[in-house]
Amino acid sequence: MSLRQEGGNPRLDEAARAGWLYYVAGNTQDQIAGKLGVSRQTAQRLVSLAVSEGLIKVRVDHPIANCLELARRLTARFALDLAEVVPSSGDSSSTTIGIAEAAAGEIERWLRSTEPIVMAIGTGRTLKAAIEQLAPMDCPQHKVVSLTGNIAPDGSAAFYNVIFTMADRIKARSFPMPLPVISSSAEERAMLHSQPMIQPTLALAARADVTFVGIGDLGPKAPLYEDGFITEAELKALQKAGGVAEIVGWVFDRDGRLIEDVINDRVASAPLPSRERSLVVALAMGEKKLPGILAAVTRRLVNGLITDEQTAEALLAAA
Repeated sequence: MSLRQEGGNPRLDEAARAGWLYYVAGNTQDQIAGKLGVSRQTAQRLVSLAVSEGLIKVRVDHPIANCLELARRLTARFALDLAEVVPSSGDSSSTTIGIAEAAAGEIERWLRSTEPIVMAIGTGRTLKAAIEQLAPMDCPQHKVVSLTGNIAPDGSAAFYNVIFTMADRIKARSFPMPLPVISSSAEERAMLHSQPMIQPTLALAARADVTFVGIGDLGPKAPLYEDGFITEAELKALQKAGGVAEIVGWVFDRDGRLIEDVINDRVASAPLPSRERSLVVALAMGEKKLPGILAAVTRRLVNGLITDEQTAEALLAAA
């Protein structure tokens, strides 16, 4: 079977995806509908479109086919509940292109649900780029909750906290975390988390149906350092302790274990929701993030991943 490229037509991309799921992965039309977030009738029409447009041949040569195969291998290797792989852009140094658009599509699929859901949101450049791709929607039945504080060290609003931008785009009830990203002490964090106005937000985050987060590296230009949340001395201490990456401020090593002391006892973020009862999706790509992504999927800090081809291939090779 072959799925050929048709000039970036979104409808044909969906048809190619449906055709691959049906003819290669052996999914039923009901399963395809669930995975694409469409009705069974639409799934049937997409499979038919793949045939009528000549996308179906005897082998797979549509660019998305390799992405789908890599996603299947990632799912099997790391026991993921969601894996999506986008084509790599070899001539771009961007760490958001492609995955921001894919993440926006996945977020929109969840928001189209008529049943009320709780969606938790992290922070960071990739997630901000994804939220900016969202189409305007009216979703008064849903609740969107921030996992992180929205106050920067200088008292200003944290630039990459996206809860307000998202709420404005989708017209859903939003629940920000009116806290500093990193508190001044463990005692201050405990005191802040005990406040009556904070506890309901923490409880709401814990029961999120789906969560979207970024993964920040701990290199010389680590986002936590670049954005002023930690000092250079703290960054070096985290590196010396084995830290390779962070998710909503929680720093972990290459084995997925939280780094003791340094800053984790001061991070004011909510804990990540349970991966046993909900979907926690990381949006991340690129060589510098590879150790963090590998640790996160290996130790199931997340159970969903949206990434690009190069990163997916590197993850599979490293594993």
